[in-house]
Amino acid sequence: MTALRIATWNINSLRLRQGLLHSLVAALAPDVICLQETKVPDELFPLEAVAAIGFPHVLYRGMKGYNGVAVFSRLPITALPDTPDWCGKGDCRHLGVRLDAPGGAIELHDFYVPAGGDIPDRQENPKFGHKLDFLAEAREWFAKRRKTLKRAVLVGDLNIAPQEHDVWSHKQLLDVVSHTPVEVAALDAWRETGFVDAVRHFVPAEQKLYTWWSYRNRDWRASDRGRRLDHVWVSPDLVAHLAGQRILKEARDWEKGSDHVPVMVEFSL
Repeated sequence: MTALRIATWNINSLRLRQGLLHSLVAALAPDVICLQETKVPDELFPLEAVAAIGFPHVLYRGMKGYNGVAVFSRLPITALPDTPDWCGKGDCRHLGVRLDAPGGAIELHDFYVPAGGDIPDRQENPKFGHKLDFLAEAREWFAKRRKTLKRAVLVGDLNIAPQEHDVWSHKQLLDVVSHTPVEVAALDAWRETGFVDAVRHFVPAEQKLYTWWSYRNRDWRASDRGRRLDHVWVSPDLVAHLAGQRILKEARDWEKGSDHVPVMVEFSL
């Protein structure tokens, strides 16, 4: 068996935090790194920073100032053809790749789901409507491929904390964007098109688990008002190959760190 480690992280500006990639590699020793919110147009992508951490294979989709996704790999990767332009916006929120992994190729999807603004109402807040439409389109696209989807991994900042203990207070956050019932139902419907929550495979549902803490909380450890917004899903045929998971909570204390922390899942292939 060969170990394969896939890490996902909303880095919240790659150029601003590219130096932290060294810390990520030192802490997790990943074979694949999936980033979200790179916030860099393709022509300015810092390829030298990726080379410096020893990842020879790089794919990215970016734009100026916001959004953007990237995949760095020690193993060969190729872009998947014919992935959708979600909601027709061309806003660089998804990158699908074929990963040449031990035992056969893995179809890897890196997503950055819209945050959805502050008001959980489609009529009052178009951003929330966009989020729901994005989730619906993703569910429909994967549902059509359910019977043929094999050796698939989906990661990213999905901007929803679906379970009761994925947030610091289920009751207080029921009407807060990222934990509203309509969002949770939409995310669950997407996952149920053919995926298993790889992190919760290891961590019981009754255990609190977060990947994001707001910048507004000065002493974030003391208040611990977090949410689990960052996820790793796997197709059922990969569940038997799951070997471990880690949420790098200490990354929240890195100097000029992101408000998200990296999540890593290890496979034995």
